[in-house]
Amino acid sequence: MGDSPHYDVVIIGSGAGGGTLAHRLAPSGKRVLVLERGDYLPRERDNWDSTAVFVKGKYRAPEFWLDKHGNAFPPEVNYYVGGNTKFYGAALFRLRPEDFGELRHHDGLSPAWPIRYEDLEPYYTQAEHLYLVHGRHGEDPWEGAYSAQYAYPPVEHEPRIQQLSDDLEKRGLHPFHLPIGVDLVQDENGRATHSSVCIRCDRVDGFPCLVRAKSDAQVICVEPALRHPNVEMITNARVVRLETDPTGRSVSGVLTRSEDGEETSYSADIVVVACGAVNSAALLLASANDRHPRGLANSSDVVGRHYMRHNNVALMAISKEPNTTRFQKTLALHDWYLGADDWDYPLGGIQMLGKSDADQIHGEAPRWAGAVAPDMPFEVLAHHAVDFWLCGEDLPLPDSRVTVDGDGTIRLALDEQNNVAGLKRLRHKLQGMLGHLGMQEHKLLSHSIYLHKGMPIGATAHQAGTVRFGDDPATSALDVNCKAHDLDNLYVVDTSFFPSIGAVNPSLTAIANALRVGDHLVERLG
Repeated sequence: MGDSPHYDVVIIGSGAGGGTLAHRLAPSGKRVLVLERGDYLPRERDNWDSTAVFVKGKYRAPEFWLDKHGNAFPPEVNYYVGGNTKFYGAALFRLRPEDFGELRHHDGLSPAWPIRYEDLEPYYTQAEHLYLVHGRHGEDPWEGAYSAQYAYPPVEHEPRIQQLSDDLEKRGLHPFHLPIGVDLVQDENGRATHSSVCIRCDRVDGFPCLVRAKSDAQVICVEPALRHPNVEMITNARVVRLETDPTGRSVSGVLTRSEDGEETSYSADIVVVACGAVNSAALLLASANDRHPRGLANSSDVVGRHYMRHNNVALMAISKEPNTTRFQKTLALHDWYLGADDWDYPLGGIQMLGKSDADQIHGEAPRWAGAVAPDMPFEVLAHHAVDFWLCGEDLPLPDSRVTVDGDGTIRLALDEQNNVAGLKRLRHKLQGMLGHLGMQEHKLLSHSIYLHKGMPIGATAHQAGTVRFGDDPATSALDVNCKAHDLDNLYVVDTSFFPSIGAVNPSLTAIANALRVGDHLVERLG
């Protein structure tokens, strides 16, 4: 086993949580080491190829997890510098203020957070500016208060989506520009200028960005952090175990194993876990010892529990007129986020997806047998497609959980019917409007290529929970600063800390929280 120098901070993972934290700590002068289990994503033409990315899953991690019945499935995870932000859609929403309090749903209660929206708001603003979020505060009547406007104007709608926005407004609804992280400069007509990094293409959602225009953690945070001489990163370094000192109160070693089996131990004053909600829980559970027989930070037995991933459905509507939009992901609608006239519980939100193409639709063909008119070829269908993403909240159930077998295999138990009534009503709302929105009535095709081929348990892109924070050590693993109750120097800063997930993409909240925890660590380290 190799030995390594001692660091002030070791961060495990380089995604939205770990990468952002490294960026926050970099100017402090403290010695920071980032351990990333993957490598840099290859920059190649396949980055933008629908068949390679979606149909063949070229960049997906070559591993399988087990469900509660012992059936193997491939999870939607990617192990690269920047983590899953390399493939996220860069939709960077704030949670609503109500999401931080106790919220009653059809199937139960969404629990309150130990912090308020107001505590995180300054960091939301910093996160939006850091990640180049384009949007316009004030358009969504249900958003929380904001201390500053977005630093970048919203990405302008293309004509078909502008028409959709106008039609929604005519129905008394409140569509708004989707907040999205891209390095884009627009001219007076909304087109990318000659100096813009983003070219407003149709590869924004689910693809890695070949021209580095999407605000992923590698481009925005990791690479700038590494320009500081006090920050290092080691790739292809999978952390397999955390060791503690004899008292059990402090992490004394971070054990990594390379692909060829070489093991190296790293030590630091502060150890931060940011591997993603599933893998962070798995690492803590796999690090059980005599002092922590149920796993690190797990005296409460909550580590691995309360896993969430949103109730999502991706839908493709068929526009009566051709949809020539390329950059489609510019509109969202939250009118039914917290409820409706005919429903007392939250439904969720609607937002646009990246534009379908013929290759993606062809990859769906077996699921759509008989649903697509034979006189509408895939290319024509794609030309008329308008793509929606519906997102509802699932609840943090104790039996929705991550466990680890003796050989290290991850098991993921999930109740796939958890609080789905609101999402079904949200789909009904959209379906009932199609005829008024210039689309074929009742023509909504489930676009499962965005949902891991229709396997809800495999769609782990929005994973959260598993190492929740709270005030009570009996019911939470972390305190309000995301430090483990049971250990003095262990923190978790990915989406694991979420007590609930709301009904918006979780990335911005993970980023904002990493900035918040970063400030705490800078103060702690002096």
